[in-house]
Amino acid sequence: MPTFGRGTICRFHTNASAMKKLAACDFEDLLQCVIPVFEGLLPNEHNGIVLNMLFDLAAWHGYAKLCMHTDDTLDFFDTATIALGNHYYTTELPHEHAPQVPTKGKERAGPKFKSLNLSTYKFHTLGDYANMIRRAGTTDNYSTQSGELEHKQAKCWYPRMPKNQTMIATMTHLEA
Repeated sequence: MPTFGRGTICRFHTNASAMKKLAACDFEDLLQCVIPVFEGLLPNEHNGIVLNMLFDLAAWHGYAKLCMHTDDTLDFFDTATIALGNHYYTTELPHEHAPQVPTKGKERAGPKFKSLNLSTYKFHTLGDYANMIRRAGTTDNYSTQSGELEHKQAKCWYPRMPKNQTMIATMTHLEA
């Protein structure tokens, strides 16, 4: 995908799946360019679903990146968040359904329904974005960089940690 706009989207690798060590701006660039790339790529029965999902993700991302919000934009943001997990019906894949042996007298009619797993922390916090913007202001007002840098520091200590002590005792020893 060539560069376009005034430095808005930088040129990235021709094979997006081969890109390694992506930064947040790389994911943002891919999300902004992916809809025209995917259009017509899949069979018609799946094409609309994938394009709608990509549009919903791009809309959610756009609301999250706004530098100024009103009550209406935050309400739209809440609606966009609900739309992310609302209307995608998924079932078990054929290789997940096939190996299960039915119990005596009961035959499985078809693949089971699979819902979007919101148990992971990253998905779980999506619903909190609009409320955090209401409380703390737009996301360009604060940064998680200091926390990310401290996390990197803790990961550097791991190889030097004795594995026979508790994590807290070891970390306090290394910080001292």
